[in-house]
Amino acid sequence: MQNTDVVVIGSGIGGLSCAALLARYGFDVIVCESHSIPGGAAHAFERNGFKFDCGPSLYSGLSYSPSANPLRQVLDAIGSELPCVTYDTWGCFLPEGYFDTSVGAEQFSEVLRKLRGGNAVAEWQQLQRVMEPLASAATAMSPAALRFDLGAVQTVGRFAPSLLKHTGNIIKLTGSFSRIMDGVVKDQFTQNWLNLLCFLLSGLPADGTIAAEVAFMFADWYKAGAMLDYPIGGSGALVDALVQGLQRHGGQIKLGAHVQEVLVEGNRAVGVRLRDRQEIRARKAVISNASVWDTLKLLPEKAVAKQFRAQRQATPECDSFMHLHLGIDAQGLQTNLQCHYVVVNNWELGVTAPQNVVVISIPSTLDSSLAPPGKHVIHVYTPGNEPYAIWQGMDRRSEEYAEQKRSRAEVMWQALQRIIPDIRSRCEVTLVGTPLTHERFLRRHQGSYGPAIAAGSGIFPGPSTPLPGLLCCGDSTFPGIGLPAVAASGMIAANTLAPINKHLEMLEDIKCM
Repeated sequence: MQNTDVVVIGSGIGGLSCAALLARYGFDVIVCESHSIPGGAAHAFERNGFKFDCGPSLYSGLSYSPSANPLRQVLDAIGSELPCVTYDTWGCFLPEGYFDTSVGAEQFSEVLRKLRGGNAVAEWQQLQRVMEPLASAATAMSPAALRFDLGAVQTVGRFAPSLLKHTGNIIKLTGSFSRIMDGVVKDQFTQNWLNLLCFLLSGLPADGTIAAEVAFMFADWYKAGAMLDYPIGGSGALVDALVQGLQRHGGQIKLGAHVQEVLVEGNRAVGVRLRDRQEIRARKAVISNASVWDTLKLLPEKAVAKQFRAQRQATPECDSFMHLHLGIDAQGLQTNLQCHYVVVNNWELGVTAPQNVVVISIPSTLDSSLAPPGKHVIHVYTPGNEPYAIWQGMDRRSEEYAEQKRSRAEVMWQALQRIIPDIRSRCEVTLVGTPLTHERFLRRHQGSYGPAIAAGSGIFPGPSTPLPGLLCCGDSTFPGIGLPAVAASGMIAANTLAPINKHLEMLEDIKCM
């Protein structure tokens, strides 16, 4: 048996952010990770000299401080550096044709002028004007100030003047983005584009995406001088920065430590039991970075009320992924390859339709250390639009499974062939991932991208649970699928346990006061 202050279940970005910040606050922390590699859905792995990002490929707000990105704020709070390469352009293969687009205040107006004409440009510029005060409202208070106890009166109260100034717009931010978009944008292409951006942000189109997420994105992407970031060393470097920050402040991480059960005594979570029967006792709290569905599986049957269990179990989920990881010979390839491409096959099907949207990442165009000399590393994926049901119950060793992998991967090959026509003959490493891969290696319920809680139909619960001693973080607790959201969730859970004076000190240090 081991004893500590806090046990964190899972080393995803939310769990690592939470644990590292708790360690900075002075708590003894142990992170238990089932996999042999930390990072959860953001972990990296290597094959034959090629370094692959498992999940996230698009980053912003990490290359400078102070930043509104909660993940950058966590890194600043724990004293971890993350060198980044910056860029501003990516490629789009849409039904209207191919074009390059960039972040920044004006560039998309030029795309619209060429594709749709002056009326579409005028609508987009009007939307930017409408979003400007909403973006200011969305960033009026950092999530780093949030905590789920009475201490929030002091930490959030510091932002009261700014929040009062934006009260009317903050109310608008709680609804769906489509309520704002539909009042301004009539051009169908622009609506399709905004639905695509919403889907990439939240896993849902505009009518299901909370306006605050889009306002935050407008504040970051559509401003003068905006840039995108890519961490040197890929997502593995990001995970390493969080792990090093955790350890530098005295925290521990245990790999290959699969949590079998949350220990409950006297109606309180008091620790965890691992698969090998080892127990780790927590004096202060157990914090689960597992999904809402997977967390419920860890709780003894009578630990929470049946109504709570049924309510959380019924949380709707986004679909899963298909992945194509390739290490290729880059000899003779064009030198102007973009780091990212987005492919949409058919607007009429909707952006959430299975295999309709494909994302391509070639990060070695920015960071040559990710591949051997003269090579490229490529990650192609269908972002949260692969149905789990067609894979459920399959034997991963069967020919049926192998054939379905070949068939369902074809849409990714075809998307990539638009950029590199002879891609199939260049491959030195070829790995195909499915929803069952996600479910197995990431311990994700049905390999899901995360909760699909549509704006107006439900709220994210935050870190609290009805079981004393049990808190949660991760994409099941805070709106917005992706790194900023899960980092914010980790901060909020850590803050809830922290002494108020140390929380305020942290806000001062990261210049959020």
